[in-house]
Amino acid sequence: MVAVDALAAKPAGVDHVTAAALPVAGLTAWQALTDAARIRAGDRILVHAAASGVGHLAVQLAKYRGAHVTGTAGAANHGFLHALGADQLVDHRTTDFTTVVPGMHAVLDMVGGDYGPRSLDVLRPNGILVSISGSGSERLVTPEVAEARGLRYTEFPMRPSGAGLAALLDLVAAGTLRVSVADTMPWTEAAEAHRRIESGRTRGKLVLTH
Repeated sequence: MVAVDALAAKPAGVDHVTAAALPVAGLTAWQALTDAARIRAGDRILVHAAASGVGHLAVQLAKYRGAHVTGTAGAANHGFLHALGADQLVDHRTTDFTTVVPGMHAVLDMVGGDYGPRSLDVLRPNGILVSISGSGSERLVTPEVAEARGLRYTEFPMRPSGAGLAALLDLVAAGTLRVSVADTMPWTEAAEAHRRIESGRTRGKLVLTH
């Protein structure tokens, strides 16, 4: 069962595939930016895996809040991300992001592994590293490690919110937020969809249909 306060009505101008792709990724991006990182106009933020389902929404929502947005992504996705508003992009395959993006107020990490501790190197004093739950950064970074360097760290799980989802749907309906759907697949191909997501080469979201 889904709690009533976790539901939101789909605006007439938003198609069903887009509406299906938005909730988890959209709320994760929005809450990580507003509740965890508390991004404000003029802040500088680094979004790892910027072309991913959460990442491409985080880029747009951070710009909506007036931030300067840098993203890590393969070169093939740079045009896509610039069109969404990204100010600076780093090809993670050829460039060490720690050498080109100092002075960040916040880093949003969906990658995990050594991206966590390396991200601490690009934060300004009192900056915050936000690890999306399950990314793996929590195994290498702790709040105590960050605090010893004058920084902050938090692991962030998304919380269902009907009000938050309604606000995001309104942004989609207004054309302010674009949800990129890489493909729709029948639900019988769920295993293949997971394999595509785990490959790390999916741009935006995959949607299963019945």
